[in-house]
Amino acid sequence: MATEIVKADGTVEIFDGSKLENSLIRAGATEVSASRIRSTIEASISPLAESTEIYRRAFQMLRHDNRPSAARYSLRRALFELGPTGHPFEDFVAELFKKEGWEVEGRRIIPGKCVPHEVDVYAKRGSEHMAAELKYHNNPGYKTDVKVALYVKARFDDIWQCDPSIGSVCPVDTGFLITNTKFTRQAIDYANCSGMKLLGWSYPHQGNLYDRIIANGLYPVTSLTMLKKAEKNLLLGKNIVTCEQVRENRNVLREIGMTPERIGSVVAEINTLCAHNK
Repeated sequence: MATEIVKADGTVEIFDGSKLENSLIRAGATEVSASRIRSTIEASISPLAESTEIYRRAFQMLRHDNRPSAARYSLRRALFELGPTGHPFEDFVAELFKKEGWEVEGRRIIPGKCVPHEVDVYAKRGSEHMAAELKYHNNPGYKTDVKVALYVKARFDDIWQCDPSIGSVCPVDTGFLITNTKFTRQAIDYANCSGMKLLGWSYPHQGNLYDRIIANGLYPVTSLTMLKKAEKNLLLGKNIVTCEQVRENRNVLREIGMTPERIGSVVAEINTLCAHNK
């Protein structure tokens, strides 16, 4: 008999064990491990169980088998741990674009036709110029809707219509709306119609935020399973948002009070995690 579960956004759906197993394998779990975790959860899942509880149990079992795979499996949750403000997420996205070969500026003021606008991320690569407005959410069930898309597109329209004859520079070819969650169908339809680009956790189908993190091997520091929550927050307070930044400056781990033994364990996890993408 099919078992219904409650998703993060409150909707109810039939639990699909194959989706769980595929997500575990996608994160790097072996087929044997993924199958065992799926079977264990299917055998004990209760009606109307919350998807967050299913995730937590799967994560704990996968962490026991393979910490780097567990880190990749927990990527979406790791992005939520970049909160509660949106600044660490903005910094992380900036680092992601740098990894892709862009020259990046954060929180730049760009003149529009009517008023100047502060964009969260401004980047250039060759002759391309891009600006991005980021919408960070702490609630995994929240979806960025069409009202936000309309607002962001209006800002880009003002930038695109600036008048170069009065000395203004209009250095933006592409406008992005980026979120750590999902978009509503209306927001997607409007963006596709209006010419604005969207980047979310699972949108577009290929080249979404998850895909780009994995492809670049650039993981948020909050994905590390060896770190305690308080340690993650201390690192974020020092503007350390990626595992790569920790690897390049191991002293930051000593500065937050970690022992040499734990520093070695954390660095080892980072090296193994990032080696998956080499």
